[in-house]
Parts: sequence; structure tokens; C-alpha cells
Amino acid sequence: MRNKIYDLAREFSKETHGSSNYGDDGLFVQGEKSTEFVPISYIKKKITKISNEESLQKVGFVYSSADFLDSPEFNDWYRTQFNKKLTLKAKRSIGVFHYPDEVSILKAINTVTDMYDILRDKHVINNGKNLPVQLGEWYGKCIFGLKQIKSSSQRGFDFFTNDNKRVEVMIHWKDKSSPKGVKLKKSLVDLSDHCIIIYLAKNFMIRDILFLDSSFIMRKYATKGHSIFLKDSMISSYFFSVADRHLDKVASKNFLMKFAAPNFAMKLDDRA
Repeated sequence: MRNKIYDLAREFSKETHGSSNYGDDGLFVQGEKSTEFVPISYIKKKITKISNEESLQKVGFVYSSADFLDSPEFNDWYRTQFNKKLTLKAKRSIGVFHYPDEVSILKAINTVTDMYDILRDKHVINNGKNLPVQLGEWYGKCIFGLKQIKSSSQRGFDFFTNDNKRVEVMIHWKDKSSPKGVKLKKSLVDLSDHCIIIYLAKNFMIRDILFLDSSFIMRKYATKGHSIFLKDSMISSYFFSVADRHLDKVASKNFLMKFAAPNFAMKLDDRA
């Protein structure tokens, strides 16, 4: 299926389409080359099995806003194809599906792990907040098919489901959870519809996942103060390694299994 989509991107990009309405599409798919794209409406006409965004996510494509990608190749392609400049306002409303180079990413993760081990042993770093957070958010985007869109209210990016439900993604980077639990900002939980906590092992692989409705967290775990602490003992029955109740939220099982730590992957595989 991926190769068929790549063929369509190649085919579409060979000719200009300035007289068509394809430039008004809100969704495009990147082909095998970073200079080839195709509107999702064009794909739907050619491939009946691709009927919506979820169809692309099941194949393994990942959504990013054009604003987030900030790709010169897409900007140039858009201008050439439709004979008009891609404005900043238009970019904010356009999404681009692309297929991650998972082999290169896994190699990079292994290399980074080795480098981090050296820096920890030499007492150069004590944590790696920025890298684990961004990597964990990328995992969440790939696994759950989340849309990462620039925030209108604060610096950074927000995450949304395909039906525009806001998701708060939290990353916990340790081989074991803190006795105090994972700390959530109550205000961010209250502003979101769902909360996803991705537990990363020190080697950057996923050791477990928690997916909870924000209203459930506020009702059951919220206390006085500005923070909510989710201890493993409180929420253990909701972990993906234990329960099936939210596995249906996974858009790409392929990505989930690929980046899962061995022990986590075995537990998931036993219930598949």
C-alpha cells in the first residue's frame, strides 16, 4: 500500500495542477522523495482502501502540520504545483502525512543511548529531559495517530486526535517509576480530553503506556493543589502491559511493537 501511495505522489508531482482545486486540500501525503507529495483527495480517487486519515495511519504514515515540518521542499512543491505561494496562514491549516524512516531512527536511538551512557558514567549529565520528552512525544504521535499543531495559547505544540480531542502527552524517563508517581499539572489535565503517559526506559525504548480520560483523572485522583501525582499502585490496572481497555486507541500497532522494550512487547504480543 505504501508503494502505491509513493507511485501516486510521483505521478501527481510530474505535472502541475494550477487549474485544479487540489491546492485547497487540507491534507497532503509525502512520497518516497522529500520533493514529491500528493493530495489525500487524489489518493482517495485512486485507492479505494484509503478513505480517511485513519487508513493512512494504519499503513504507518504519521501526521505533522506543515507549520511544524517547516519544509522548504513542500513549500517549493506547493508553489510549483499550484502556481501560488504557501502563506503562513495557509500552512497552519495544512497537514502532511509522511512515513518515518524507522530503521535510521532506531540506529540513531541506539547511538544516542551509547553516548548518554558515557556522559552519565562521566557525571557530565544527570538527566536528558529535552531529548526523552521530544522522542516520547514522537512515539505518541506515531502510535496514536496524533496531530501535532502549533499552540495558539502558548509556546510549543499541542496534540489532537483525528476528531479534534485535545491530548496531554507526558513522558516519564526512568527504568522505574518514582515512589511519588508521575506529576501532572492539574490545569493542563483540566484543559485536555485525554492524557497519555509514555514510560521510557533509560535506553529510550517504551516500557509501558497509560491512556486515561482527563475527566476520569480529575474525578478520581485530583486533590488540593496544582498537581496530580499518579502512583503506579493507583493506576497499575490501566497500563497497556496489563489491560486492553484502551488498545483500540492505537493507530499503528507496528510502531507500538517496534519501539516497545522487549518485556513490554512480549506482554502486548500475548494479548494480541
